[in-house]
Amino acid sequence: MSREAELIAIMTPLLADLAEDGRGAVALAGSRGKRRSDLKSDYDFRVYADAYRGPEVRESVQWKRFEAAMHDWVAEGFRMDGVWMRSYAGVRRDLDAWISGTAVPKTFEWTIWGYHLPTDLANQQIIFDPQGLLADWRGQLATYPETLRASILRQYGEILQYWAADYHYESKVARRDLVFLVGLTGKLANAILQVVFALNRVYFPGDGWNLPMAAELERLPPDFLSRMTSILEPGHDADAWGRQRAELIAMIADLEVLAAA
Repeated sequence: MSREAELIAIMTPLLADLAEDGRGAVALAGSRGKRRSDLKSDYDFRVYADAYRGPEVRESVQWKRFEAAMHDWVAEGFRMDGVWMRSYAGVRRDLDAWISGTAVPKTFEWTIWGYHLPTDLANQQIIFDPQGLLADWRGQLATYPETLRASILRQYGEILQYWAADYHYESKVARRDLVFLVGLTGKLANAILQVVFALNRVYFPGDGWNLPMAAELERLPPDFLSRMTSILEPGHDADAWGRQRAELIAMIADLEVLAAA
């Protein structure tokens, strides 16, 4: 047994025992859930239950056992990001909203572009699923919902169309308003990637690995990876920001053609 497999085998029952009935569902998310991990990746555990040990789970004996084991693994050099405890009811409610086309990422400090529930559920590695609910949710997401696709294309398409035509963008480039330009670059890069994944009926992968994962998709604008890399690394010459704006506008135009096709 590998050390990773040993870690998962030891942590799983401790995580499951945080649930009120001791049988919480356990999954591994993040880059390891997506099978995209490297030496810098940590272990992002999820646990799902109807309710947790109480009245305060972090004061329970079960939590202290989990925390002690986690610290032991961290001391050995295994990065662990704690655990995110979720309620079955809350996930069901949010999943229904996403599938119906209400694509509203949740804001947390640890994510740049918001938390995307379908990404998490479709990509997480299911470890322990006593009620079969995690498998059911994955089954619901096996076919990309057309309502969600239409919502994402509309929402992020409007952002791209607005900034491709807005004169403020040109003014900010002329003034070299760097804070504005850096922020807008991130906003537009995210919108482009959202549209690209939706066009391909693939769930947006979240903050990490999104550009290399996008490069593997079938329907892309020409030279997508090299053009996006150039956009994100505009250089330091006098015309860098103007060139970046022109490249972004050209990319947006190519996406509109791709969407129309």
